[in-house]
Amino acid sequence: MAFTLNKIMIIGNLGQDAEHRFTNNNVSVSSYSVATQHSYKGKEDNWVNETTWHNVVSFGLSDYFKEGLKKGKKVYVEGRLSKRSYQDKEGNTRYVTEIVSEKIILLDTKTDSSEQSEFSDAKTSSESSGVTDDDLPF
Repeated sequence: MAFTLNKIMIIGNLGQDAEHRFTNNNVSVSSYSVATQHSYKGKEDNWVNETTWHNVVSFGLSDYFKEGLKKGKKVYVEGRLSKRSYQDKEGNTRYVTEIVSEKIILLDTKTDSSEQSEFSDAKTSSESSGVTDDDLPF
């Protein structure tokens, strides 16, 4: 089987407060958008700033980040890129590309600026594989 990788990491600012809800199975879901910026020199030797908006969905994080995911906050998001489709109210098929987060770090905290709030909803690779540090040869 060929090796593939679907991993995305972004650092940016929240565009609005996160929306929190629960699925039918009582799993918490948070949806929010993160803005990242890219700067480059334009044709007339001036700097051009380009903003890209990323839709992010987080499962199982609503309780932990309910108060932290607010508009303007700087966050680090790590996860995978996902595409899905749905039918809107008029019956049209809509397509969505979004980041399904596996890890979030709040980079803006109210306490000490050197502190960071971190949460991951995925087990680390050693936890999920059952391999411990004692099993490693180094």
